[in-house]
Amino acid sequence: MDNKHFLATIRQLALCYQAFDRFSTKKINATGLSHRQFDIIATLGNTPGMSPKELGEQTLITKGTLTGVINRLEDKKLVQRIPSPLDGRSQIIQLTPAGEDLFDEVFPLLLTAMGKAFTHFKTSDYQRVQKALQDLRAVFVNEKVDEKVGEDGK
Repeated sequence: MDNKHFLATIRQLALCYQAFDRFSTKKINATGLSHRQFDIIATLGNTPGMSPKELGEQTLITKGTLTGVINRLEDKKLVQRIPSPLDGRSQIIQLTPAGEDLFDEVFPLLLTAMGKAFTHFKTSDYQRVQKALQDLRAVFVNEKVDEKVGEDGK
């Protein structure tokens, strides 16, 4: 393994994620929502709602955390739990009218802010970045990473 390039790549990935997170968090916090709350609002926007399991898979928020975030959004009257029409034992989480209004107001603003960050990108730039990200994702998806460190501790 080429440690120099490997470590530089991991560092750039982390720095990119941190920069994106700071940028989006700054915009999202202006809405009065946390990043996770906004993620749920954005995911539920333009949908009839989702089960908690689907919502967790779409947002990548863990089950325990998801319940608390949904509770806080419910307290703000932005989401509601309704019985599932397919299974009376389960629930559907959906936006309330106030949640839909917030989504309709805030989501386009965030997209506009994100779009401004990419103002100078050409089609070839998007294609290059998308390909690099797809290749990098495939490394993590396809690689069987052993959770144990080698027996010698390395």
